[in-house]
Amino acid sequence: MNDVLKRFGLTVVAMVFATPVLANTSLTIKGLKGNLQDNVDAYVSAIPKDDYSTTLRFREQLEDEIENALKALGYYQPIFTYEIKDDDKKSSIAVTVEKGPITHIAKSHIVLLGMAESDPDFIGLVKGSGLGLGESLNHGKYESLKSSLSSLALRKGYFDASLTKSVMEVAPSRNEAFITIEFSSGRRYNFGDTTFTGSQIDEDRLQSLIPFEKDDPYLASKLGEFNQRLSTVGWFSSIFVGGDVQHLDDGTVPIAVNLAPQVRNQIETGIGYSTDVGMRLKLNWKKPWLNSAGHSLSIKTELSKVQPKIEAAYKIPLDDVLNDYYQVIGGIRYVDNHDTQSIEYNIGLERHWRLESDWKRVASLRWLYEDYKQGVDKEGNGEKGILSMIIPGITYSKTRARGGAMPTWGDKQLISVEYADPALGSDTRLARFRGRSAWIRSAGENHRGILRLDGGAIVADRIEDVPPSMRFFAGGDNSIRGYGYESIAPRNDGGLLVGGQYMATSTLEYQYRVYGDWWGAVFYDYGSAWISDPEWYSGTGVGVRWASPVGPISIDFAWGLEKETDKFQLHFTLGPEL
Repeated sequence: MNDVLKRFGLTVVAMVFATPVLANTSLTIKGLKGNLQDNVDAYVSAIPKDDYSTTLRFREQLEDEIENALKALGYYQPIFTYEIKDDDKKSSIAVTVEKGPITHIAKSHIVLLGMAESDPDFIGLVKGSGLGLGESLNHGKYESLKSSLSSLALRKGYFDASLTKSVMEVAPSRNEAFITIEFSSGRRYNFGDTTFTGSQIDEDRLQSLIPFEKDDPYLASKLGEFNQRLSTVGWFSSIFVGGDVQHLDDGTVPIAVNLAPQVRNQIETGIGYSTDVGMRLKLNWKKPWLNSAGHSLSIKTELSKVQPKIEAAYKIPLDDVLNDYYQVIGGIRYVDNHDTQSIEYNIGLERHWRLESDWKRVASLRWLYEDYKQGVDKEGNGEKGILSMIIPGITYSKTRARGGAMPTWGDKQLISVEYADPALGSDTRLARFRGRSAWIRSAGENHRGILRLDGGAIVADRIEDVPPSMRFFAGGDNSIRGYGYESIAPRNDGGLLVGGQYMATSTLEYQYRVYGDWWGAVFYDYGSAWISDPEWYSGTGVGVRWASPVGPISIDFAWGLEKETDKFQLHFTLGPEL
């Protein structure tokens, strides 16, 4: 019994001496900054805070973590100095770290074998690796180069590539490191035959979507582009594009494309609001493919107080199905806005091309029938008319953007010309010109600037010969903010809008990122619509921008500087800035 009590007492004593006197211990690490401090903090965070103490055992554990963190950045000989404080309630341990000398690379033997030896991408990767002779040693750069070589090989079709040797040796006493990496790429494979399965569309239609030629050098990004093209055309509900590396054949990799047809009918409903047209209800019906040639049909219906409309488009793709196609269009629109009341009927044919310069060209021929009242007062005084017109036209447009829903860089240009003449079957003769330009540029991650210019001109004997749908009106969400939608235009003797023969507007806007996807904006708009002598209008204000998952959402608080009353306008828009 005495032996049992003696052993129990010794155990209790051992537990008392093995446990820190104070469990609540704070830790401070001094003497480091920048990447060294960040890396040490990351390593030390692996130690639970409940383990912090002033014991020799904890200090040894702490030094191990700090040394490993510093070694990763090339510092192998740190020196530690401690300041320890104990009291009845709390203890603290402060360690000052002298990082010591940096280790330099005394030998750098990085060799590329195979076809990668002359590949500029591989050569550039090695040169930019930071592992050259005399460079400071960084374990992360060493590991990054190895993984980057393998990743680049897969992206560029070096499917036989392997890392044949990788050695890093360090002599801490001499502050020197010796690196050897040998990478054998083997041959680079080319694109082989492309096979399609599961498609309901003729194969010659699909072949036009392939962004590479057979026997071109393999590049994974081209497969991504191919996948995107198949998705954009809208014919398929599921798409898989991949290189069949299990069946490499004589230096080529076959490309397998597995597809599933899109449903025959798609119906979309929605509700929206903008300050220009108020509440909107929409019902869209689309048949993404009608036959094996890839023809499609879409019908869009929009109900709003200002301009309810229905539009239809029948698309006939040509050899380049994404960029070259015919489109038969038609629609009916009713307008009841300010001093305009009209019913428009449109039927037309369009031919779309994408030029080698990336400009998009659209040649069109449409019939417009418009029954309208413009600037008619309560007594019936004003302009009433019915016009039937055959209007050929041509449009050039180009859009460039990068940076997601709210581009960091981009621009959009548009030029269009339409012409009508009694010799072509129109009731009147006119030529209408329109030009638009928008630019987005950024400075760093938090500053964006937007410049927009919009102008137009109509060559006609008199404004009464021009249907209201082709006249110019300014003001609104995407024009001169601070004024109502299409409320700026020449007026008749009764003070009612008649529309302009010329139009010019401009916008200058600065945006600052406030937090995450939220931006603040300040802007200034200037312009007019006129017949003979312009009366210029300007508006200014502030706004909020949100890069939402469904696209940019904008709210603007704007003031029309030429207004005498009701100066303030609230503008709300959802959609792209270009």
